[in-house]
Amino acid sequence: MRLDQILGIQYPVIVAPMFLISNAKMIREALASGVTAAFPALNYRTDAELRAAIAEIRTASEKPFGVNLIVNKSNPKYKGQLKTLLELRVPYIITSLGSPREVIEGCKPLGIKVFCDVVDLPYAKKVEALGADGVIAVNSRAGGHAGNIPPKELVTLLKENISIPIISAGGIGTHAQLREVLSWGAAGASVGTIFIACTEADISPEYKQAMVDYGEKDIVRTTKMSGSPLTVINTPYVQKLGTKANLLEWILNHNKTLKKYAKLLLALRGMKAVERAAMGATYKTVWCAGPAIEYVRAIRPLREIVDELVLDTR
Repeated sequence: MRLDQILGIQYPVIVAPMFLISNAKMIREALASGVTAAFPALNYRTDAELRAAIAEIRTASEKPFGVNLIVNKSNPKYKGQLKTLLELRVPYIITSLGSPREVIEGCKPLGIKVFCDVVDLPYAKKVEALGADGVIAVNSRAGGHAGNIPPKELVTLLKENISIPIISAGGIGTHAQLREVLSWGAAGASVGTIFIACTEADISPEYKQAMVDYGEKDIVRTTKMSGSPLTVINTPYVQKLGTKANLLEWILNHNKTLKKYAKLLLALRGMKAVERAAMGATYKTVWCAGPAIEYVRAIRPLREIVDELVLDTR
């Protein structure tokens, strides 16, 4: 079954949840354009702000939207965020970076769907066994924390070995690419990078302009930010900073004991600290994006980007 049939929307597309970028305005516009969209719970610092964002979206539309939850110990707000999402009965939750068991067990009785980020077959099988409603197949062309398997290879591998819907994430910037992903047997697509420069995004004008000025050849992977490979625009600052973790960063991210506490400390320092990031890099000068940056030609309204992407994929 395709994503549009699963959720009751026009087109099988999720405007992907993007850290520091996704907001209620973007979700509202996506829903009005016939697709669905999700935002990271961590984009809202307090429970009151999270509740207000959900209320704002629901006031504007009855269409289904989602919230992305980081479900491991590096997110100290996880338990509270999950409680709120269950109480408010959001239509679906996307889980990342940890076991979705608790989320699935809480959502099933309420009819809330759970889609889980996966990068390989073993983890996809695990979340299927736990009762996930679908997987977000994060491939090697995704923006942010990408996987290592090429898009077609990952979708095909999962299609042959699991029975729940597969939503492909990574590398989609055009209508032709969307149709291609569907032809592989994917139920839909999660698309992020081409929406970073939309007018509704509350990011700096410099970030949006960088999305226009740079292309696919300018995307590199760095381990400077979190220890895990992160795709960013290779600006002069990134070139100066380097893309390989230094010795201290490597130790923090590979020592089993230190890694746990280092990540927890980053989370506890709050969103401001995360924005400033660690080890000298900042999210204001290290801009996340994926290879689909190649298709960003201008700063445009989100609805215009959606219209061009979907054309008619019903």
